[in-house]
Amino acid sequence: MKKIFLALALIIAIASAGFADWKPSTTVSIIVPAGAGGNTDLSARVFAQYAKEISGVDFIVVNANGAAGSIAADQVRQAKPDGHTFLYGHNLVNVANVAGITDYNYTAFKLGPTFAKDPAQQFYVNPVKYKDLDEFIAAAKKKPGELVACTEVGAYTYYEILEFMRLAGIELDLVDYGSNSDKIVGMLSGQVDMMPGAYINCKDYLASGQFVALGVPSEKRYDLISFIPTFKEQGIDLVYPDCDFSFYFPKETPDEIIKWYENIVQEMMKKPEALEAIKKVEMMPYYLSAADSEKNDAEYFAVFKRIADSVMQ
Repeated sequence: MKKIFLALALIIAIASAGFADWKPSTTVSIIVPAGAGGNTDLSARVFAQYAKEISGVDFIVVNANGAAGSIAADQVRQAKPDGHTFLYGHNLVNVANVAGITDYNYTAFKLGPTFAKDPAQQFYVNPVKYKDLDEFIAAAKKKPGELVACTEVGAYTYYEILEFMRLAGIELDLVDYGSNSDKIVGMLSGQVDMMPGAYINCKDYLASGQFVALGVPSEKRYDLISFIPTFKEQGIDLVYPDCDFSFYFPKETPDEIIKWYENIVQEMMKKPEALEAIKKVEMMPYYLSAADSEKNDAEYFAVFKRIADSVMQ
């Protein structure tokens, strides 16, 4: 009788942890809308590593960059809703829709949990040209439309810079400059005046004194980049959506599959080594449930839409 009770207790414990009802039956493909080596790719690989340790399931990262993330997004939309394929990233499906690249946004997917956060991309300049935000704005006002800011037209940073220009009362020459490495080359060569970027891509240049950060468009300073002032602190009321990295599944994915992934991420957040691995790719561990992730995407989509609409007026 005692053995029966122990067996029942074990079954109940497993079920409550969310691993009894469903589990991947084969390798899971994490579709990443970015090339290898960036923070999206690296954090996806952190998830793959520790999700396997927790569940025993194999995960593979599939890089499918291009067309503002729509290549990766379309691949997931067309996948079977069986939990073996999901999109991993931030904001791209919403921005691509606002930009007119796609006819769908986050509502075309079933949201899973959020796994990590990167502060909204910071703005960097070459200190040989500009020492701080005030000096950059003064130069931009002196030469309207002449200072070059590199971006990807219609992408996340495009709307970020548009909002910055509106609030700072300046006009910049927005140039589609290609990859992060291309932007950095442009900055170092003096061809580019301002670059939006993630800290992981710019930290070495900050440390060497080749870049200076103008500010970060967040409500408050984050520990990850606590030495970079917010724009609000400097008199520019710019608060832009952070890069919250969430899981996007095919629309008809069953709830039990979403619950399994929520539990995996929650278990991961209890592992100090997993949290440290996220921090090592210059990101912050950050959990949201699937429901809260969907609310978050709705709020972010509204911000992008508002900025785009204001440009059209």
